Amino acid sequence: MTHPIRAPDNIPLDIHVEYYTQRATKGGLLISEGTIISDRASGYPSVPGIWTQEQVEGWKPVTAAVHQLGSTFFCQLWHVGRASAPCYQPDGGLPLAPSVLPIPPEWEYFDTKLGKPQKYPLPRELAAEELPGIVEQYRVAARNAIAAGFDGVEIHAANGYLIHEFLSESSNHRTDAYGGPIENRARLALEIVRAVVEEVGAERTGIRFSPFNEFLGMHDAHPFALYTYLLEELAAWDLAYVHMVTPIVKGNVDHPEGEGSLEPFRAVWKGTFLVAGGFKRDSAVAAVREHHADLVTVGRHFLANPDLPRRWALNAPLNKYDRSTFYTPGVKGYLDYPFLEDTEEGKEFLASLKPEAN
Repeated sequence: MTHPIRAPDNIPLDIHVEYYTQRATKGGLLISEGTIISDRASGYPSVPGIWTQEQVEGWKPVTAAVHQLGSTFFCQLWHVGRASAPCYQPDGGLPLAPSVLPIPPEWEYFDTKLGKPQKYPLPRELAAEELPGIVEQYRVAARNAIAAGFDGVEIHAANGYLIHEFLSESSNHRTDAYGGPIENRARLALEIVRAVVEEVGAERTGIRFSPFNEFLGMHDAHPFALYTYLLEELAAWDLAYVHMVTPIVKGNVDHPEGEGSLEPFRAVWKGTFLVAGGFKRDSAVAAVREHHADLVTVGRHFLANPDLPRRWALNAPLNKYDRSTFYTPGVKGYLDYPFLEDTEEGKEFLASLKPEAN
């Protein structure tokens, strides 16, 4: 999960070391918060980046600490596309997008100059000759991530951000080689994957999709056709994994009755398949046991429970997450969630266990 306002100058701090080591477990996989790939890629205040040497150096203590505890650590490469505003652009310019189509007015961003939420502005359409530069930014970011000590990278192609905007017919009205039919809308995503694989290797490259997510006004009339095509094309590389968000996640909240299914995509993709979206202990175990996924990723519950693997192993009670602190500065809601043995409820639970179970 991305935690804005905690990385001034887009450089990780000591609090990032503590946050990730709180959650590092031997044999586990951590995927970093969204990490921006250029100074034009951000739409949130003070999120970490990976395009400068200073940022690479800032990440090194984080990755080293995570590895000391035995976890594998991937860096999520992120460009927000049109989900930005002039206050986040280095020259005060417009955000970048596949087409001049704004995010619907029911969605807002926080304007750092005005100090209050605002409607998203009209973006600027990226010219075709600019797209190789975007691909190169992903390539350099992947190279930097490995130099910073990450084990691999996850290309963020979900949740209404730049790559997803090119994929979706709701945000891509281009008439050139990057718009129109599925093959064209998928072109940029595949070019980015190719560049990253060439740079760091397929075994160090994952990608995340959200076929059904309506966050930031996204919609596709034919998600199965689009993502089946993508998975078939991605089969040319033996990627580390494909990571997909379940249809119960619409926008930034859960909808248990969400339509659609990831099962058709699971059938197409023969490699490692990760799923995310509203999972709890029993549903996560069932997803793996019934071969719906190879791995289940967890965000909000892991944020609120730094020792979540242990709690799930013991079937222990969980801390409740506080959504109001997800995007606020400082350590509250970031470093202050207690471990199991640090709460009265947790102490009582542990005391009730047989010695060999604890």
